[in-house]
Amino acid sequence: MNKLFIAFFATSFVFALALSSSKVFANTKYAVFCADGKIEVDTRTLDQMKSARGSNVCVLQEFDYSSDADNHAQSLGGKGASCSCN
Repeated sequence: MNKLFIAFFATSFVFALALSSSKVFANTKYAVFCADGKIEVDTRTLDQMKSARGSNVCVLQEFDYSSDADNHAQSLGGKGASCSCN
């Protein structure tokens, strides 16, 4: 009986962990930034990017999928292409 209880508890724990981690990943946003005059794609927030790159950073557009962010960056000239925050 104890083994059955432990197996049930372990299965429930793994299932709950999987559900909670999928919610974290579901909230991930991919942003196309202009940072120091160059296009970048990243999952960081604007505040995190400003902390890492300085105040000359702006969000050009946000996406739910990395492929969409990469495609948008490509349409602007690609990662590393020049940009401005004006």
